[in-house]
Amino acid sequence: MGAPANPTSQMRVAEPIRVLIADGHALFRQALRSILEAEPDFDVVAEASDVGQVLSEAGRATPDVVLLDESLAVGSVGHTASLLRGSVPGCQIVVLASDEDDAELLAAVEAGVTGFITKNVGLGELLEGTRLVHEGQALIPPTMLRTLLTTLRERRLREREALLRISQLTTREREVLELLASGAKNRAIAKALMISPDTARTHVQNILGKLGLHSRLEAAGFARQTQLVVDAVADGMALRGQVPPTRANRIASGGAGGQRPRASIHEPHDAITASNPSVI
Repeated sequence: MGAPANPTSQMRVAEPIRVLIADGHALFRQALRSILEAEPDFDVVAEASDVGQVLSEAGRATPDVVLLDESLAVGSVGHTASLLRGSVPGCQIVVLASDEDDAELLAAVEAGVTGFITKNVGLGELLEGTRLVHEGQALIPPTMLRTLLTTLRERRLREREALLRISQLTTREREVLELLASGAKNRAIAKALMISPDTARTHVQNILGKLGLHSRLEAAGFARQTQLVVDAVADGMALRGQVPPTRANRIASGGAGGQRPRASIHEPHDAITASNPSVI
């Protein structure tokens, strides 16, 4: 009869959560490191005191979770989070905010951040929130959740309304609208589309009438804010059997070789739904 199995050896030991602490204050980093390393399921693999160090250390240590102090961000926390996710796509980000800033939360969520927590919470909440984010859940302060969901819902409604308005345009008018978004004048539009300036002017007037706008400036702002022009043009060109434009930016400069200009318009974002007041 063989020796009895060792129950401990049969237990599946989970890998600790690999954490990068990104904060500009050495004292805070050291204190948080001590707290995390006292927990059996955390392993602090790196620290960073500025954005450059965050990116380099994240690439080197490949953490599961980055605890990112919002004051460390260059520009918006969303921009820094985008750079970080581009460097280490698999990592999750928990933003440590000084207070409840709805604009910063929205920018962070748009950049793919799944955790947003203020520094006035207790350590237990921070630890549990980090575990939840690592498990694939999203963590948002309950007091900020309603505003976030309302903002995203209103944005989606505006985008749907804009798409309906854009659908009234012909394929050529959509191309002209895309060029308007980059600030192109009639001559630049004519050169880019190989049409006459008078025809370009007529297209612009038709666009303003169909969209219920009063100026070229309004049309350009409409195109940029709805973030749908590139998709609309791509769909229209695909229907004509042409190669759709890339998502690179088009600028109405009449480039060499007949290449079309490129303008910067991003994709719309989906709304987020909640399963409970704090985890979405």
